[in-house]
Amino acid sequence: MSTFTIFLALIIIVAFLLVVVIMVQNPKGGGLSSSFGGGGQQMGGVKKTTDFLDKSTWTLATLLLVLILLSNVTIMDAPGEAAPGVFESDEPVETEVPATQTPAQQPMDTDSTQ
Repeated sequence: MSTFTIFLALIIIVAFLLVVVIMVQNPKGGGLSSSFGGGGQQMGGVKKTTDFLDKSTWTLATLLLVLILLSNVTIMDAPGEAAPGVFESDEPVETEVPATQTPAQQPMDTDSTQ
């Protein structure tokens, strides 16, 4: 298994976790903490749930960015030489130019009416 494949798997996992963390949050600021009874008067650290979700969102987003940048580095085969892409190959491409064809001459109409 190549290093790029490992980075790709990690990127997919982190992206999935980032989606889950974002979907748990409420856009109005309530989020998971509002389902436990509301405002900042709650005891037991429910207010800290919003802080945890906010910090985990930033952490996962930063980790995703770092993994993407590191995966880009692993694509390189040799220093300064990029690996062939999806549409590129190591084989030379031969292009065939079609021979120019002259339009066939049509025979003259023999029964012309005048």
